[in-house]
Amino acid sequence: MILGIGAALDQAGKIRGTVEDLRRYGFGADPAFEALIAEDGGRTVGLCLYFRSFSTWRGRPGAYVQDLYVDPACRGGGLGRRLLAACAARMAARGGTYIRLSVDAANGAAQGFYRRAGFRPAADDLIHQIDGEAFQRLAGEAP
Repeated sequence: MILGIGAALDQAGKIRGTVEDLRRYGFGADPAFEALIAEDGGRTVGLCLYFRSFSTWRGRPGAYVQDLYVDPACRGGGLGRRLLAACAARMAARGGTYIRLSVDAANGAAQGFYRRAGFRPAADDLIHQIDGEAFQRLAGEAP
């Protein structure tokens, strides 16, 4: 599924995570994420990979959807929306009140999908990230 996301965005070469990474970080004693998997006849056709977050401004927990993917042959039937709804329901059961996510700037189809589902760009937030050597240097500065 993750490779399918990369291929759909013509960015498969950027994916460095492996199946072993998903097992290690998603299914151990302290999972870094949760996943909703959709199957059709034993074949995986959809994925919503998310993790819990907390908004100090809202004073409530929520979810950050890292990846949402539906097999191209299954698109248009509402599966993506059902996966998001299941994520929202799981979070609501834990007191959650929101879902955040980011969308590839070049993926107009996904942007339209999220708009139709009720998502809107956050006017006051910009995503920043640090990784690689810069991340290692920053981590090395800790007392």
